[in-house]
Amino acid sequence: MRLHICAAGRLRSGPEKSLIDDYLTRFDRTGRAQGLGPARVVEIEDKKNAGMAAEAALLRKALPKGAVICTLDERGKLLSSPDFADKLAGWRDSGRQDLALIIGGADGIDPSLRAEADFSISLGKMVWPHMLVRVMVAEQIYRAATILAGSPYHRV
Repeated sequence: MRLHICAAGRLRSGPEKSLIDDYLTRFDRTGRAQGLGPARVVEIEDKKNAGMAAEAALLRKALPKGAVICTLDERGKLLSSPDFADKLAGWRDSGRQDLALIIGGADGIDPSLRAEADFSISLGKMVWPHMLVRVMVAEQIYRAATILAGSPYHRV
């Protein structure tokens, strides 16, 4: 199952981009044997003052046809890392070929796009900057692959 981190805005070179690249490289190596990957980041232009609806339209265009749509949203479900790994395995095992993890811009995800999602995940009660959410998601998909592989990376 291919993973697509669909995000509003462009990430410039810097520590966040380096972390994302590192975690996605690790994920691609570990996930391959688990039937997961590759993973990639798909960025859409974050046009100032265009509004959430315009951003949602651009995000929709970035979604692979037939993908599981999973939003990252404060109203989503709180999952442990093993629960997230199980969720990924379940989508993979049901024959889904693509998973799109959607990260909105500074104002969040348009309600109409949230309503279209198959699932929604919260990273906690706090709101995180959308650029940091990319790093957190990249790390969690790598962690999920290691959990499914039985690797000691995830300790309880």
